[in-house]
Amino acid sequence: MEPEGTAARHSAMTMTLCRNVGFESDVRFETADLLFHQRLVEQKHSAAFLPCLVWSGQPPTVALRQLPRGRHKRRIVTVVRQGRSPHPAIQACRDALHRAVAVRSSQA
Repeated sequence: MEPEGTAARHSAMTMTLCRNVGFESDVRFETADLLFHQRLVEQKHSAAFLPCLVWSGQPPTVALRQLPRGRHKRRIVTVVRQGRSPHPAIQACRDALHRAVAVRSSQA
């Protein structure tokens, strides 16, 4: 799970989802590194809620389960220094994020 004090942990989506289906999560590992979360799951040390973006268009390397129905989302925010927003690299990154979300939304 994400460490205490992070935005992802603060949202409590994970804890709420677990409680809503009838169990309390047993948090044994904390890291903000989603690829580390993925590796823990691959090695059968953990279960995790991972965004589809960790697969980078590749087939998942672990068994996936559907979340219970409802509104579940994660917000991605990009921040740059004042005046740097028009830079081509910044625009390319933001455009790629928008495209990834659009593709995923159309598959849902």
